[in-house]
Parts: sequence; C-alpha cells; structure tokens
Amino acid sequence: MPGPEIDSERRADVPDAATADELARLAAEGDRAALDRLLAGLRPEVVRRCGRFLPCREDAEEAAQDVLLQVARHIGGFEGRSRFSTWLYTVVANCCRQKYRELKRRAAEQPASAEVPEPADPRTTSVIAGSRIDLLEALDRLEREHPHLVAPLVYRDLCQLEYAEAAERAGIPLGTLKSRLHEARRLVRPWLRVQ
Repeated sequence: MPGPEIDSERRADVPDAATADELARLAAEGDRAALDRLLAGLRPEVVRRCGRFLPCREDAEEAAQDVLLQVARHIGGFEGRSRFSTWLYTVVANCCRQKYRELKRRAAEQPASAEVPEPADPRTTSVIAGSRIDLLEALDRLEREHPHLVAPLVYRDLCQLEYAEAAERAGIPLGTLKSRLHEARRLVRPWLRVQ
C-alpha cells in the first residue's frame, strides 16, 4: 500500500498554521532552509487560492509562482504581528489581481480576429469561472472609482479574514472597515449581475 504512505508524506510537507508561522518567523530572520521548507509546503495551498481568483489553471499557476516569488523576496517584511496566513492571503489577492490586469492588457493588445468566435455553450461553460471574471472586473472598477473600498472587500470577502483581522490588515478601525465593506458590497453587487 504505497499510496497512503506517499499521501501522508505529502500532507506532512504542508505546514499547518502554527508551523507556517514559525517557519515564516525563521525565514524573516534569514533562515534559508526555513524559507525553502515554507515555500515548498505552501505551493499547493497557494495554487488553490489563486484558482479562486483566476479561472484558467495555467493563469492560477503563474499567479502562484508570482506569489511564492513575492513571499521569498519580501519575507523579511513579515513582522509576525498577525498570522502568516493573513500576510500570505494579501499577497495572493494582490498577485492575482495583478495577473488579471496583465492578461487583460495583453488581450487588448492582440490584433482583432477576422473570425467571429462561436458563442459559448452554456452547458459546458463554467458558471464559477464566469463569476470570477466578473468579480475581477468589479474589483478593477472599484479600484478605479473608490480605491479606499478595495482592501476591506478583498480582506473580508475574498481572503475570508475575520473582521478584526481584516481591519488590522487594512490599517483602519473596525467600524470603518465595516462601513467601507458595506459600501463596497453595495457598489459591487449590481456589477456582478448577469446581463
């Protein structure tokens, strides 16, 4: 039964929250082995989280690489005042949004095709993928029109942080976070409706 042994070995490589916090603290202090172990263990979770933002697996994997690179480059900035997962989810959200902007820019730069694309078959088109694209578009619009409302929405609704943690990460009082989150949701809701 080699399968279960391999699975348990893989699971052992993925750090739990306490282990990730400790590895991140050591890595922030310059421990290269801790950083290597942290990055290797985080990769599956980072790819999964990027997949929540980006519908195409290849795009999610590219964004995950960007996340891991940012973690490696900026781990020294992790001060341990909040959980490492909070810091990581912020990096994930920012890298995914950046990847989306990059993909959108590249698509706009492509010459227009003479062919008329066939309409998507609704039976084979992912509703979830479509809603993620809508969400990224809505975040892009919110950032252009009301940039102060983006962080509360990203931290609470996308990163799924607790209210207090989201307020701390955004650097604003809890009441302000709740007020901005309410306003962000109110503005974004109509942009996510199917046309």
